[in-house]
Amino acid sequence: MDPLTAAAATGLESRMEAMDMLANNLANASTSGFKADREFYSTYLSPEIATTLDPAVGPAPVVQRQWTDFAQGTLLETGNSTDLALSGPGFFSVNGPKGPLYTRSGSFLISPQGALTTAEGYPVRMLGGQSLQLQPGVPIQVGADGTIAQNGNPVGQLELVNFIDPSQLSKASGPYFQTTDASVTPSPAAGAQVFQGKVEASNSAPAEAAARMISLLRNFEMLQKAVKIGTDMNRQAIEEVARVGS
Repeated sequence: MDPLTAAAATGLESRMEAMDMLANNLANASTSGFKADREFYSTYLSPEIATTLDPAVGPAPVVQRQWTDFAQGTLLETGNSTDLALSGPGFFSVNGPKGPLYTRSGSFLISPQGALTTAEGYPVRMLGGQSLQLQPGVPIQVGADGTIAQNGNPVGQLELVNFIDPSQLSKASGPYFQTTDASVTPSPAAGAQVFQGKVEASNSAPAEAAARMISLLRNFEMLQKAVKIGTDMNRQAIEEVARVGS
């Protein structure tokens, strides 16, 4: 592969990966508590393509890794007593199908059986890991520390956790995170405050994502043209060699 085509092809690969992340960010722009993915570029020959490229090509731009932006989103007023938002570092804990999940999305519901759950039906964890049993139809009051009360009587306290390095969390689906390493354990989220009647908006800004997508598409088109130019140059060189030899 000639240097021009190889460099352009590697650039196309990195733009496709960035486009996939950006599309996911846009799809979740209205998902409460969603944290956007970003890409980190580097210039090196990835192991997957090092054996196929001409050594003369040298380092090429690729997406070395992606990272999650844990910046807090805007807290939006909803007036719904079961909507909760966190201010400061930390996560709500819920019991997922395969173990604890962590989220910034506090769009909770009270099931007909009186359990506080997520929209997907995952029970919200209290201190100690147990789920909360409420009186259906009775309003709840939630304090800044996550204490939940009904009729003025405390009935439980939300399990609010944090991680020394949130980047060690992996995305499960939507606004949920999980730990895949047994050595990564949560600790109490000492600095987090709970706000009742609010939810945290996604930190994926649609306007910024749309502008970024336009830029990526333009880059993609230019790189495609570069690949075509390289292909045409190779074809013309082969035709010239064939003409001279005939």
